[in-house]
Amino acid sequence: MTKFDEATQAVRVDVTTYDVCLDPGYVVGGPLNGGYLMAVMLRAAVDASPYEHPVSTSAQFLRAPATGPAQVRLEPLKTGRTAAMARVTLVQDGAAYIEALVTTATLTGEPPGWTAGPPVAMPPPEECLPLPEPKPGSNMTLNARMDLRFDPPTVGWFTGTPTGRPESRAYFRLSEPQDPDPYVLAMAVDVLPPVVFSAGYRGWAPTVELTWHLRALPAPGWLTLFGQGRLVRDGWFDEEVEVWDAAGNLVAQARQLARLGRG
Repeated sequence: MTKFDEATQAVRVDVTTYDVCLDPGYVVGGPLNGGYLMAVMLRAAVDASPYEHPVSTSAQFLRAPATGPAQVRLEPLKTGRTAAMARVTLVQDGAAYIEALVTTATLTGEPPGWTAGPPVAMPPPEECLPLPEPKPGSNMTLNARMDLRFDPPTVGWFTGTPTGRPESRAYFRLSEPQDPDPYVLAMAVDVLPPVVFSAGYRGWAPTVELTWHLRALPAPGWLTLFGQGRLVRDGWFDEEVEVWDAAGNLVAQARQLARLGRG
């Protein structure tokens, strides 16, 4: 079992309850990464389902949980011939922290009937840029768990030269040797810096709602993340992310609504 598998493990207590331990290695500026938290919840949802894959997740982030013990509670809503639906809640100290509706199904891996191509041509990973390592004692522990390499124009915000457009593009993989799977994809859709950084905004930008879809099981190798926003207004922004695998397949799509950070 890899560190990521251990950090997202859900241990069954009964038919609707799973014990989890939220790992301090997935912190971003204090709070735990939302994609990591979804991966934890989806472990429980899939374990309790007759189907193998979390094909659709819509999560409301009510508040930021602390690291340490928590529970995932399930409320089955429907089980059909091809899919099952459940309400999935992350609970800590008796309070709900994330509420999600999760649909599970079993993907067969058949070829697509039709597919568009990636939205932008990316340079190869060796021509892309990692961000500097965080300083010792930093509250950005997630950085050590992953390898993100950015398309150079979209990381200009780090040096004070943002493009003026809400966008971010990068290659992604875990730091440890592990092929991507649906749980890695759950984290991948939420690991890019907020796209509004490239539009000139800074500060923590908390996710309020995030919906993502698993479109195919990913091939081994790098994942490519394409993020963009459509509107920044009234203290809110949206972020859309596509995830493509190393074989050129669209494997995940996400959209989230978040509060505008205050730096």
